Amino acid sequence: MHKSAADAQFRAASDQSLLVSFGEQIALENHERVVKLLRLLQSQSIDGIRNLHPAYCSVLIKFDALKLDHDELQSRLLPCLARLDEAPVPEPQQVEIPVCYGGEFGPDLEDVAAKHGISPAKAIELHSSAFYLVYFLGFAPGFAYLGGLPEALATPRLQSPRAKVPQGSVGIGGNQTAVYPFATPGGWRLIGRTPLAMFRSDQARMSLLQIGDRVRFRPISKEEFAEFHRP
Repeated sequence: MHKSAADAQFRAASDQSLLVSFGEQIALENHERVVKLLRLLQSQSIDGIRNLHPAYCSVLIKFDALKLDHDELQSRLLPCLARLDEAPVPEPQQVEIPVCYGGEFGPDLEDVAAKHGISPAKAIELHSSAFYLVYFLGFAPGFAYLGGLPEALATPRLQSPRAKVPQGSVGIGGNQTAVYPFATPGGWRLIGRTPLAMFRSDQARMSLLQIGDRVRFRPISKEEFAEFHRP
């Protein structure tokens, strides 16, 4: 049996869902396995599967209990898992996100910098010079969890979440960064804001970011930010 199939672990998450996991470590190898399995199941659908929900190291598979049970689904997944090592990793999309850092757009930037003994300018440089990987989407439509945050910026979430985080806010939560696609409550530390729409219901690709994409942030001024909103 291939290593990918042998390493996969199965757990019944409910009477109508099965969790397929590749360990517990957030790592590129595990992410690639998640992406490969996701793409294989999307291209060769198994009758009875209703939804696929990828995460850092796992895929939650929801199924129709009238057509499948946990054991039958597991047995039908094994051929896909055996092919993971040979399956190609989809070509990632490169996405650049403009961000106006600090001030009213990033009220926590100075605190983040102070916690690490660096200047706000250095914090901006670190955040915008890194390349990030979209591990998965969750929390809200278009909310992408990005791995690759420089260790020098990793900061715990706020003890008391804000009642409302403005749309487009760029935040840091632990060793991750993300962009809020909508105005929602949230506890991530806000360091900037983008004028880009992260979720577009009128487009075929509704979420600007998809699992596997590579992301980089580009600093812009308040004037450039305002230009995005002019008719």
